[in-house]
Amino acid sequence: MTNVGVVEKKHLFINGRDVETETYTALYSPYTGDVIAEIAMADEKLTKEAIRAAQEAFQVISKMPAFERSAILEKVVELLKERADLAAEVIARESAKPITFAKGEVSRTIETYKFAAEEAKRIHGETIPFDAAPGGVGRIGYTVRKPIGVIGAITPFNFPMNLVAHKVGPAIASGNSIVLKPASQTPLSALFIAEIFKEAGLPDGVLNVVTGSGSVVGEAIIKDDRVQMITFTGSPAVGIGIRNKAGLKKTTLELGSNAAVILDKDTNIDQVIERCILGAFSNQGQVCISLQRIYAHEEVYDQFVEKFAAAAKQLKLGDPLSPDTYISSLISKKETERAIGWIEEAKQNEAAVVAGGKLTDGILEPTVIVNVDPLLKVSCQEVFAPVVIVNKVSSVEEAIGYVNNSRYGLQAGIYTKNIDKALFASEALEVGAVMINDVPTFRVDQMPYGGVKESGTGREGIKYAVEEMTELKLVVWNRGEK
Repeated sequence: MTNVGVVEKKHLFINGRDVETETYTALYSPYTGDVIAEIAMADEKLTKEAIRAAQEAFQVISKMPAFERSAILEKVVELLKERADLAAEVIARESAKPITFAKGEVSRTIETYKFAAEEAKRIHGETIPFDAAPGGVGRIGYTVRKPIGVIGAITPFNFPMNLVAHKVGPAIASGNSIVLKPASQTPLSALFIAEIFKEAGLPDGVLNVVTGSGSVVGEAIIKDDRVQMITFTGSPAVGIGIRNKAGLKKTTLELGSNAAVILDKDTNIDQVIERCILGAFSNQGQVCISLQRIYAHEEVYDQFVEKFAAAAKQLKLGDPLSPDTYISSLISKKETERAIGWIEEAKQNEAAVVAGGKLTDGILEPTVIVNVDPLLKVSCQEVFAPVVIVNKVSSVEEAIGYVNNSRYGLQAGIYTKNIDKALFASEALEVGAVMINDVPTFRVDQMPYGGVKESGTGREGIKYAVEEMTELKLVVWNRGEK
């Protein structure tokens, strides 16, 4: 493996080998501003070459027995465990994710590939009772799941290794090939994993990593007829554009959110502060299910705001490679400026900042805002920064109304000791998943994950992604009976 401290050229990975390009661009650390690598910029021709390689490799991987696909994924797990510290450093350097959280991401990535290895052996169909209909007497039948072909995967910067795993793992488990376009700011994690897959024995061309701009590489992948499915994690605007251009391709779109939690009047505030801090501020709030909105019952509101703001002020800011850093730089100065602008808008509209709200050495402090109008950007849009609002409500029903008054619907949470309220919330909240007595930021990698409204279509979570990446095929036998 390459020493991540050395500035080097990183090439495309096509058909099992490094491919040079005519153009390279500097990759800068979001924290230090230093150049950490020179990244290849693919053009349309090279992207199509990667698709061709994947199309040819599909003939190999689709015919490979399940136990062999599983063994390759198990080998990836083994190799990634051996290089876990190096993998975490790659993530921290390219994304400014604090090293503690980067190590957590690597652990989850290992789990994700482990789940993929296991699911490779559990892809099956069912028998159909044809004699349930008069016309079906004398026939027996069953379904099987077949891989669909070349999958185009487009991944974001915020979980550059684990969100790649959520696309690559189930694709390989189900016998598909992949052309992967990682986020422009975080290509090193994807190239790191490609090297591991090659060492693990994955046939050449099954996994191809093509770096470059979305307008060139992404467009070429989306529009190419040889690509059978697009799996994308990113913004709603880009996701909607992909859906419009994809034609009859399958699409799984994991898009934005402004996730909320409800604190009922019986909530033990001391017990939820740490979870709310983690939900709101881990990875600088750059998480699709980051806790962005808190609706606290009026009987616990003041106590919660006081303790939550005090806890936010204690979080350590600094170098992402320092083990005690909790908050580091956002992915770019542009995103930092946008978040500051949204905070200022809130202040100008009678909201109050009770913690943070400003920069310290270029890092946005964890920010808590109260008395926020629902129409302000920090409430109704996805802030993707360490910013959370806390508003007072008089009932769970009122809070659910605020949660549902959103263009998004990924995950939501509610803290309550009242089982009737919990059951009511689980039915009434318009989201893909409801967390009872937890923040909406909870996720483990085997669970179904996805949203409604502008939060996307389809589901991830290895078993569920395998279903998305396969086609159901029916086989019927006529036994000749009349």
